[in-house]
Amino acid sequence: MVKNMAKNNQRSHKAQVVLERFEKKLNRQIVGSLVACVHCGNCTDCCHYVLANPGDTSFAPAYKADQIRKIFKRHFDWTGRVFPWWVKARSVYTDEDLETLQDIVFGKCTNCRRCSVNCPMGVDYATFNRMARGLLVSVGIMPEGVAVVSKDQWEIGNQMGVLKEDYIETLEWLSEELEMEMNDPEAVIPIDKEDADIIYTINPREIKYDPRTISDAARIFYQARENWTMPSEGWDMTNFGLFSGDDDLGGAVARRVYEATRKLRAKKLVMSECGHGYRSTRCEGPNWAKDDIEFEMESSVITMLDYVKSGRIKVDKSKNDSSYTFHDSCNNARSCGLFEEPRELLQIVVGDFREMYPNRCENYCCTGGGGAMSMSEYSARRLKSAQIKAEQLKATGAKYVVTSCHNCVDGLTDLIKHYKLDMKVTQLVNLVANALVEERRGVPVPEVPVEVKPAISLSGKKILVTDDEPDFLTFLTAVLEDNGASVLTATSGDEAIKLARVEKPDLITLDLHMPGKSGIETFEILRKNDDTSSIPVCVITGKPEMRKLIYDRAVIPPEGYVDKPVDEEGILVNVRKTLEVVHKS
Repeated sequence: MVKNMAKNNQRSHKAQVVLERFEKKLNRQIVGSLVACVHCGNCTDCCHYVLANPGDTSFAPAYKADQIRKIFKRHFDWTGRVFPWWVKARSVYTDEDLETLQDIVFGKCTNCRRCSVNCPMGVDYATFNRMARGLLVSVGIMPEGVAVVSKDQWEIGNQMGVLKEDYIETLEWLSEELEMEMNDPEAVIPIDKEDADIIYTINPREIKYDPRTISDAARIFYQARENWTMPSEGWDMTNFGLFSGDDDLGGAVARRVYEATRKLRAKKLVMSECGHGYRSTRCEGPNWAKDDIEFEMESSVITMLDYVKSGRIKVDKSKNDSSYTFHDSCNNARSCGLFEEPRELLQIVVGDFREMYPNRCENYCCTGGGGAMSMSEYSARRLKSAQIKAEQLKATGAKYVVTSCHNCVDGLTDLIKHYKLDMKVTQLVNLVANALVEERRGVPVPEVPVEVKPAISLSGKKILVTDDEPDFLTFLTAVLEDNGASVLTATSGDEAIKLARVEKPDLITLDLHMPGKSGIETFEILRKNDDTSSIPVCVITGKPEMRKLIYDRAVIPPEGYVDKPVDEEGILVNVRKTLEVVHKS
């Protein structure tokens, strides 16, 4: 079909490949959705992008779907071949055409499927939008963050590029802390234990940014007397193939988790709280991997609920004495039907639960789904569209929003900060662990004297703080000055470079995302200049997806790295560690 189209000789190689692969992706579900739309407008009223951007028709699901549908009609539907002008069929010819399509399928949709469940004709826009993403990814057209995360998951085995030794080291120190806390040598996090009843897999965000969720899960397993383990390989149950549309990646990642489960002969695969991880591993992964799964798979939400209801753990809801609402992850609720169990568990472990409206399958996206948190070029658009979610949250009056999804944790945290809401984000594993009525059944662990080294003093240290956010600049300056440091400030890369050359500070803190010269460019210039190359740098950024970009530079990496948001303790710990590294060297 495709090779006979007019102007084929003028079509770019990438456009030609996309059309050839388009035909191979057509199945009953996708074709049915491509031809069934009657443009009734129901989807327009359902989309948070539309509601937050009134008057801009380019956000309407039917309009976005038509940009894919027109290509289908031009090449694969008889109406477009016979009457292309009538059905507004069109083709793609240039790489620029594909980049325009990228902005639509990646930048204007989180694949939340709210429009899909509300379509009277059964059009599943999210399904063929994901298909279109996969076509573009196959020819290298995608947001930079998608490329970076996919590369890490292909090559390193997890979507955040966590090295195996770092993963093992983190689990070991978490295990040591739990053992000391419980005064029981059996209160450990088992790694690669064979024939366990449960193998526990996680989101790499937990290792990198939020290890407390792993500690809380371990505490719950300990109190339940569970026979469990965590694998040293195949531990990342998230799957960026769901977001990128790359079924090959989806299959490879899912297969790693399944193989780890089989290798250790575990009876059940339990996934920590992650919407897309649950969906991709339990619901989609077997198809992508072409694997017949013989073991049980469930969300840790189900596991924890079973522990409480069966009496394996005891909880006291009075320990969670604030007010709470619940945010349904799109992948958990709309795509997998997991919405009653989280509420049942939540109401067991908290006293003041306030429902959010609309909820369950009708809940609005956190705006961080579909891989949106990795696409920094669409951040402003994402946060503007988050207005709808912010209004939902504010209306509950709750102090905490609970969600069973790490993507949603980040998305909700972002919008809460952006819209200045008086609330925090937490997960069920944190609330269950906090509500535990603990049985300390172990024998005391012998105390080993530990030499405590005094923290390095900031007194007399000259620190150059570089950040374009006035509030954060003020906060960081106050924290460092209160601890004895002499602080210089810069609000741009050029200003930081100039001050560094003149003042020769003992340390530079550097934001990566700044107008004008970016933090990455600034860092590289500082490293390559003889006057500033030896000055230690601690990167402090709200763009964790940019971490790989700075480490890929052909210069010595920064001595420290901290992700926003941070508190006073976190700042001081990391600044002192950075100075300690330099002092030791």
